[in-house]
Amino acid sequence: MGLPVCQGEELRGRSGAGAPVVWHSADVATLASARTLRRDAQRNRERIVASARLLFARDGLEASVEDVTRDAGVGMGTLYRHFATKEELIDAVLEESFEELVEVAEAAVAEDDAWAGFTGFMEAALQRYAANRGLKDVLAGSEHGRRRARAMRRRLAPLLQQMIARAQEQGSLRADFTPQDMPLLFWTSGSVIDATAGVAPDCWRRHLGLTLDGLRAGAATPLPVPALTPAQLERARTRRGA
Repeated sequence: MGLPVCQGEELRGRSGAGAPVVWHSADVATLASARTLRRDAQRNRERIVASARLLFARDGLEASVEDVTRDAGVGMGTLYRHFATKEELIDAVLEESFEELVEVAEAAVAEDDAWAGFTGFMEAALQRYAANRGLKDVLAGSEHGRRRARAMRRRLAPLLQQMIARAQEQGSLRADFTPQDMPLLFWTSGSVIDATAGVAPDCWRRHLGLTLDGLRAGAATPLPVPALTPAQLERARTRRGA
């Protein structure tokens, strides 16, 4: 049964070592109102994130915050109370996707068969790439979400290095493949995804199969030029996002 609330009424309880505690009806009402506001604020945040996740995945990071608020049914003021900038909203939306990608890489490194781990990572990562344009935009070097993407790459880098080294040690991955070659695989696959999305959305799988066959140690022939240096790769990534 709810507590009676009347102007000026006092509600007495006990706390600690028997000390009396006094609640005024106004205090109870204020607490209840504050809880309601917190619940409303949380619901609004969840609606904003859900709408942004949908729109960024479908339209990429160029989807506007106006579109997000319209889809979520909230005003711009409400959005900015939760996310001061679009970058903060992108971080919140893509955090879960980034965590999933790191978990996929960790599982790949743990595979006994290093080639199966490497190819499984590529397929799982590109599947997410194809399904989420926002994730693809960030990984491809978009001006949006760069800070979060850099943080994710720092976490992924040692896992990718282990993945590559293990596959090369087991003799399944060509010896001249380097970690700097990984972004090239994603960039070319991203172009295939963009070109075929409305015609044959799974065509990237064929492209990946052809690519992986070329990465097998048994199929390797000398490459005409060396891999990009880390500095060259960073400049190339920046130019893609320009």
